[in-house]
Amino acid sequence: MAGHESHYILPRPAFDAPVKLLIVVAPYYKDIADNLIAGAKAEIEAAGGSWEIAEVPGALEVPTAIAMADRYSNFDGYVALGCVIRGETTHYDTVCNDSSRALQLLGLQGLCIGNGILTVENRVQAEVRADTADQNKGGGAAAAALHLIALSRKWGGQKEDVGFRPLSETIRLAGDNDGTPTA
Repeated sequence: MAGHESHYILPRPAFDAPVKLLIVVAPYYKDIADNLIAGAKAEIEAAGGSWEIAEVPGALEVPTAIAMADRYSNFDGYVALGCVIRGETTHYDTVCNDSSRALQLLGLQGLCIGNGILTVENRVQAEVRADTADQNKGGGAAAAALHLIALSRKWGGQKEDVGFRPLSETIRLAGDNDGTPTA
């Protein structure tokens, strides 16, 4: 069974400056959401970070809340949490695919997001994955966000002096209309 396999887990990143994450959770299955939150909070705190929680009605609203928070607030990263259990209709497929796709698109725009929205066949699978003493997918989602924050801080300073020169520098190098460079 996949749940009992051994997997490599990256070492927890260290930060010179504090990190602040927003945990966005859809608590439709409250007990499962509570376990996911507990795992995420513990991982963030273990890395010396702080967190806030925002609740939304369902998994489809999680990406929208993250996009709003990124626009209006100052979080370093985000943890998306919730649970979608397969039902009798195709609504499951829509919710799983669309919430995941929206989170991925936000990530491709540069947001540091750990996706901990469980997509499972039944409640037992969700309970095992949310349990902090078992698969701890909430903690895993927080760890993913923390690793992305570490990468963004590592690479964030490399934007200067890369690529084309700014127009103001190009004009300065062109000289005073006589074509003679000033630098």
